[in-house]
Amino acid sequence: MAVSLDTIDPGTAVRLVRIGGERAFRCRLMELGLLPGTAVRMIRRVDVGGVLELEVRGARLSVRHAEARELAVEPL
Repeated sequence: MAVSLDTIDPGTAVRLVRIGGERAFRCRLMELGLLPGTAVRMIRRVDVGGVLELEVRGARLSVRHAEARELAVEPL
């Protein structure tokens, strides 16, 4: 059952199922290594600025809450 990335708790590992949003947004995330099937771990939520810190393929990325809502994930 897929949920949006912004709903998972810090420390949780998930698999990316689908990337929504505009084409330019999807392309940018794919360039950063966020492809369907990729494992993603939520590191932390930063309430100031509304940012989520993620670990993807050994690298740390930050995405906004609104952007994370466009990413469908499922438990590993």
